[in-house]
Amino acid sequence: MEINKLTLKQLPERLQQIASPPKLLYCAGASLDDLLQYACVAVVGSRKVTAYGRQVTTQLAGQLAEQGVVIISGLALGVDAIAHQAALDASGKTIAVLPGPLETIYPRSHQQLAEQILEQGGALVSEYPEGTEPFRTNFIARNRLVAGLCDTLLITEAAEKSGSLHTARFALEQGKEVLAVPGNITSSTSTGANNLLKAGAVPVTSTEDILVTLGLREHTTGIKSVIGRDPEEQAVLDLLLQGVSDGEELQRTSKLDITSFNQTLTMLEISGKIRALGANQWAIK
Repeated sequence: MEINKLTLKQLPERLQQIASPPKLLYCAGASLDDLLQYACVAVVGSRKVTAYGRQVTTQLAGQLAEQGVVIISGLALGVDAIAHQAALDASGKTIAVLPGPLETIYPRSHQQLAEQILEQGGALVSEYPEGTEPFRTNFIARNRLVAGLCDTLLITEAAEKSGSLHTARFALEQGKEVLAVPGNITSSTSTGANNLLKAGAVPVTSTEDILVTLGLREHTTGIKSVIGRDPEEQAVLDLLLQGVSDGEELQRTSKLDITSFNQTLTMLEISGKIRALGANQWAIK
């Protein structure tokens, strides 16, 4: 694993603007600047996740990743790991912010998950150099980076004293929108999320709610998805949104070679983002 070290001036702008930005950031995998060009949603929650929390986290994180949204979380047990895995299973990209050095994945049981994140074009980041012990305070400090990297924070399930509520506080301090999934009022693992909703968090009952908050899609639009999984898909989708529908013009204007263009069209059609109109004409589905 190749690890790059970013100084304060080399950090993504959104991290430079948070309170107590890291003086150094250790990164492995894809460039943060490249990943942060896409919409980014942090998905966090309880470590002791219920079947309900697992289901909604998998569904929401997976559907967001399918539409090109980068999922950010902390590689912890429970909701964090579920969100990362859902993004990977949807062939999406995800960023994991660790509470210890990248050389020593914590928890150790998530070593394979961390490797898969890198293999699929995601990134691992940490502000801790090699040899640092993952102290309890590191976990809270890590959460400010999770909040700092995202556009929007989603809490899918959280108990009253869940560590994810620290992430919500950091997000609010940074001017980020906080979203929460309503939970069973008799379940202690949903108390934290339900309290956030009473305090003004945006309620989420579908992926549509998150996309609207991100400004990616209005409720009234018929567009199923306008976010590509990679720059090639995004180039084609952007042209279609601009009114270009002819296949030859799409290929020429996108500047993709014919093989890459045909592969991109195929993947967009398979994922349900575009549809063929006949006579080499295409449209957003």
